[in-house]
Amino acid sequence: MPRAGLCSCWNGRVLPLLVAYICYLLLGATIFRLLEKQAEAQSRDQFQLEKLRFLENYTCLDQHALETFVQVILEAWVKGVNPKGNSTNPSNWDFGSSFFFAGTVVTTIGYGNLAPSTDAGQVFCVFYALMGIPLNVVFLNHLGTGLRAHLTTLDRWEEHTRRSQLLQVLGLALFLTLGTLVILIFPPMVFSHVEGWSFGEGFYFAFITLSTIGFGDYVVGTDPTKHYITMYRSLAAVWILLGLAWLAVVLSLGSLLLHRCSHLWLLIRGPDPKDGAAPDPDPRPQKVPIST
Repeated sequence: MPRAGLCSCWNGRVLPLLVAYICYLLLGATIFRLLEKQAEAQSRDQFQLEKLRFLENYTCLDQHALETFVQVILEAWVKGVNPKGNSTNPSNWDFGSSFFFAGTVVTTIGYGNLAPSTDAGQVFCVFYALMGIPLNVVFLNHLGTGLRAHLTTLDRWEEHTRRSQLLQVLGLALFLTLGTLVILIFPPMVFSHVEGWSFGEGFYFAFITLSTIGFGDYVVGTDPTKHYITMYRSLAAVWILLGLAWLAVVLSLGSLLLHRCSHLWLLIRGPDPKDGAAPDPDPRPQKVPIST
């Protein structure tokens, strides 16, 4: 019997989800290939053409010397040293940048543009992440739960008048909207202004960061030609923590808001005569736990 139950669960739930998951990955791979492969080929050809032009202009260099220099640049980039500018570039390991890096470690964003290069730094990073990632998860869960409990004191929501229910739903929707503006709209505008990005690039950076994907193609505070305020990257790290907590609230309140809206719609619409169902003697619907 347990084996039959396991097979039934696999065929009824897990297998369809697995198929949908694989199909979604295949769809993404196909679209990304169509969108990006040609651009990559053009960039590769352009790079090779620029190397040939460089060798033509500087005949004292040969192909081997140029490839060695390119390798030096790549190694510097991997270690977090920006090849542009000179030795006066801001350090990647001042307090603000280090605080930003610590935030990317515990939040598992990991942009990939900066990493410890010393043996001691790498060992410390491992143990720091082992302790920091669970601490970050617990902190965000408690923060999200606290905000959700403060915002949704609706244990007897269904017993309120229809007007009160509507006002509560509108207030909750307004809070989610304002929070979205503060977390996902205004910060990209600031990043775009400071970094010289378009708003689309700033919004892309914000979403990729708060979703903890962290490609590393856009990172704040890394342009050596710009003069950032001292706490710029630290403020960005604080924004990341607040944004992750906000997403935890949104994910829980979003389903709650949808439930409230659907309930209000049913109340406003009233019973459908076509259903032919007898009216419920108790007009109050059953309570739904806030955790839904």
